[in-house]
Amino acid sequence: MEILNFTEEHNQFRDRLKDFLVEEVTPFGDQWEEDKIVPKSVWQKMGQGGFLCTDVAAEYGGMGGDFLYSLIVAEEMTKTWITGLATPLHSDIVVPYISSFGSEKLKQKYLPGCVSGDIVTAVAMTEPGAGSDLASIATTAVEEEDEVVIDGSKTFISNGLNADLVVVAAKDPAVENPYEALSLYVVDSQTPGFSTGRHLEKMGMWSQDTAELFFSKCCIPKKNRLGEKGMGFLMLMDKLQQERLMCAIMAVTGAERILEWITDYCKQTSVSGKPLARSQVVQFALVEMTTDVKLGRTYVEKLIADHMEKKEIIADTSMAKYWTTEMLNRLANRALDLCGDFAMSEKCPIVRAWRDAKIMTIFAGTNEIMKNIAAKFMGL
Repeated sequence: MEILNFTEEHNQFRDRLKDFLVEEVTPFGDQWEEDKIVPKSVWQKMGQGGFLCTDVAAEYGGMGGDFLYSLIVAEEMTKTWITGLATPLHSDIVVPYISSFGSEKLKQKYLPGCVSGDIVTAVAMTEPGAGSDLASIATTAVEEEDEVVIDGSKTFISNGLNADLVVVAAKDPAVENPYEALSLYVVDSQTPGFSTGRHLEKMGMWSQDTAELFFSKCCIPKKNRLGEKGMGFLMLMDKLQQERLMCAIMAVTGAERILEWITDYCKQTSVSGKPLARSQVVQFALVEMTTDVKLGRTYVEKLIADHMEKKEIIADTSMAKYWTTEMLNRLANRALDLCGDFAMSEKCPIVRAWRDAKIMTIFAGTNEIMKNIAAKFMGL
């Protein structure tokens, strides 16, 4: 019995997306890796095709689709092995803060552009001195009459260069409790006092623009605050379940893509006149890798079903995020070993996949943090 039930509309959507990616994305991946960024025009094409923010209501330009549409986009984007076009980050991690917690005016102002691709978004939580620890955030937001003045810096911000709109986590310095001091604000990239710093060089995900962001007396309207003052931590916790589930989806899909490629490679590559796949050692490796992937897929699909039923699965998504991303790295390592000498060449797609996989154990909360969260829910 299938865990997830896709309708004909879902299947047609997937087919349209596949065709789009073959035409507009895959042929340009190598160039984007060299450029270290994806052109914003591609975001607009994604929007025009109806592939961004699929859950946004029709009144704001979206299709009002269920989470399976988000799943389809995440899966098909991951299969391209092109990480720079970070549409799941935009559509399913950042924009939901606006659609869930923004005022009606904010939603009317920004959501249509997010759907069309005219607005690219980022979320700014990580700071030079605060990684996964939200309580250590130092960026301040001082509310004065109808305005908010933001000062501080953020780093390792995905979509940092392309972003037109940033959801910023900042604290009120007058509030002692760090969790009660935190609020979320929407900041337009054209706002005076906002600036983009270095385009950060990374081990992997080269085409994904990652940058530093700076706020120096950055003055925004108070109406750009999301939700009530001091509710930022709770809003972040509310959305981290979906963020970590998206990570698990991409990790499992990435592992499936690696497995597919390396299996074909071992069948087609011969050593001493015999295909690699005829070697018992290689067979055992592929069977073990396949088992890991199947276990991961089943677990993640169960969590997707629970998430769609609005269940609280914070501990499970934390465990899934940690296990699937570790599994992805195990598979990438093993696939690289099976490639032999070919693994020394950039022409080997597993080389890029191996580089890109490592960060997934770190972002959206490190895997050590995931284990801490799960341990707390287990009463340990």
